[in-house]
Amino acid sequence: MPLSDRDRAVLDFEARWHGHSGAKEEALRAELSLTPARYYQLLGRILESADAVAYDPVLVHRLRRLQTAQERERRTRSRVLPASAR
Repeated sequence: MPLSDRDRAVLDFEARWHGHSGAKEEALRAELSLTPARYYQLLGRILESADAVAYDPVLVHRLRRLQTAQERERRTRSRVLPASAR
């Protein structure tokens, strides 16, 4: 399914906010009328799309690499039990 206008707006927003964290949540609400949770749900779905790669391959591949690294980190942390849990 081709990217919608909102999908492209989400990708464009993420491209502009790379590396910034401060007022991102406020900007999400103001510019896209989305909560942070909904934004990241949409972004995750969009990143799975071949159309997203065609639209902005550098951004999509970078975000996919970040997702993979974060998932790997979560799995590693879940395998290591704190001393109090042993």
